[in-house]
Amino acid sequence: MDKDISSPIIEEINYDNDSLTELEKKINSTDKSKLLFRYPTIYIVNEKTNSKKNQKSFDNYSVYVGETNDIKRRTNEHLQIDSKESKFWKDIEQSNSAEMFLIGHSHFNKSLTLDIENRLMHYMSGIDSVKSISNKRSNQQDEYYTSNELDSIFQKIWTGLRNKKEHLFPPLNVIKDSAIFKASPFHKLTIEQFKAKDQILAKIEEALNRNKSGQLILVTGEAGAGKTVLLSNLFYELFQLSAKDSDNVILRNKTETLLVNHEQQLKVYQQIAEKLGLSKGKNKSIVNKPTNFITHHSVDKKVDILLVDEAHLLWTQGKQSYQGKNQLADLLQRAKVVVAVFDPNQILTTEEYWDENQLTKLKLDAHAKNNLIELKNQMRINGNADTVSWIRNLIDKQSISNIPFDDQYDLKILSSPEKLYQAIKTKSENQDSGISRLLATFDWKYINGKKDENGDLWQVKINDFSMPWNLQLPKVKKTKNLAWAEQEQTIDEIGSTFTIQGFDLNYAGVIIGPSVKYQNGKIVFDKTASKNRKATQRRSFQGQKIDNSNEFLKNELNVLLTRGVNGLYIFAVDDALQQKLLEAQKGSI
Repeated sequence: MDKDISSPIIEEINYDNDSLTELEKKINSTDKSKLLFRYPTIYIVNEKTNSKKNQKSFDNYSVYVGETNDIKRRTNEHLQIDSKESKFWKDIEQSNSAEMFLIGHSHFNKSLTLDIENRLMHYMSGIDSVKSISNKRSNQQDEYYTSNELDSIFQKIWTGLRNKKEHLFPPLNVIKDSAIFKASPFHKLTIEQFKAKDQILAKIEEALNRNKSGQLILVTGEAGAGKTVLLSNLFYELFQLSAKDSDNVILRNKTETLLVNHEQQLKVYQQIAEKLGLSKGKNKSIVNKPTNFITHHSVDKKVDILLVDEAHLLWTQGKQSYQGKNQLADLLQRAKVVVAVFDPNQILTTEEYWDENQLTKLKLDAHAKNNLIELKNQMRINGNADTVSWIRNLIDKQSISNIPFDDQYDLKILSSPEKLYQAIKTKSENQDSGISRLLATFDWKYINGKKDENGDLWQVKINDFSMPWNLQLPKVKKTKNLAWAEQEQTIDEIGSTFTIQGFDLNYAGVIIGPSVKYQNGKIVFDKTASKNRKATQRRSFQGQKIDNSNEFLKNELNVLLTRGVNGLYIFAVDDALQQKLLEAQKGSI
């Protein structure tokens, strides 16, 4: 079918009315003229944004992606009307270097051009050289005539754009590796996610209409269920619906903030907000950390909407930087409605602990108010049902069975940490394989910001194998502001839950350290072999000292083993566990 679909027409011109008129005259009375001036079209306006101090660096761009049924009328509107209200269009109108790519195709209809516009914004939001995207729409379409041609036509468009300006349009697989792309609000949602978003929006409107405070909407789902994509999409839509000129009378002029208690994930959301122009002026702190938000917001001045990603990382006890007892409770006191994305199987430390009764009550209360949204589909692991079950049984039931055949997912047990590292490094060097990194359970000492006893880097050491823990090697300048896994030097570091939680990798190499053992026919957890004091120390709870290290170490394994999209490579330090995993690989259990 791909061969039957023609290539798009792509014209590159200066962005002004004269250049467009000149193009129309040049191609007059041809099929090309009909497709560009009488059919629906897509257009990309771009301008270099390099500062005078930065002339020798790679070009950076500000872009606008749009679609229209009349490119002449739309161009005139942008230059004559929008330039009076928008800084982007004012700069474009005054620029001598702004360009436009005008794209036509014989199969374009309104729904298809809206879908391609949305996908172009999705991919361009993940390009490092694109510093801002000015179109504020998200136009996901459902099924329609020619929707089955979307992938093929988009691929041909991108190839054509790369042929004209490859720095602005890098290879698609490079973009797909970026954390911003993976968390982008322009992802086309699954039916489950789309229904969940509509449900949440309706619940938010209902809650705000009641004019009550502290209303909780709870979104649950396992690792890889698509929670972050859903929340990012919701965040962007709420920003649009709360604008002062919004048609939504309930959400118009409402305030929203997105919170996440994870440094790497915070960085990604801040980059998205900056790139899409969400964090300007009074919205400077639209993305924040929970502790900072609680400190700077009193219960008397409530925000309208709080969105909390990775809400299982919120603290449930006080500490030096936080004087409260439960961050979720404090957030509910400071907002009219809170949307919290929560997975109890990713709680990793004593300071995040909820007991079973508290968790049950949290879910039951949300369910009783019809405010519980459950995501059940597995979106991350690109394996068959047997592979997903094998991973889940290892984590949830601590049992090991023969590794199933799967031609979609690469699940391997490596015989040494050196071979594991080499396999992951090889994958990382292959651009088609995408970002691949080594991870490990927290079973080797590490103190952030300090050197070890000898003044050296903290290392993961297994016999003769030694590699530094994450966040220690000197950062490469061009990737230093990206999430940990995207930084170039991190291929020679070993990541932990503290740097990888909330993210995915194309191939994850996991060193299962000595805190995970195989005894008496099943996997067991040994807290004495863990160096994660936040997981192994006892905690005071309702007047008693409790030990939940087993649960936290199991959750740590859960986070690490569910990062790989296309493959999972494992080495276990415990001899009995490693032997059992090798037997599972041979199919001899």
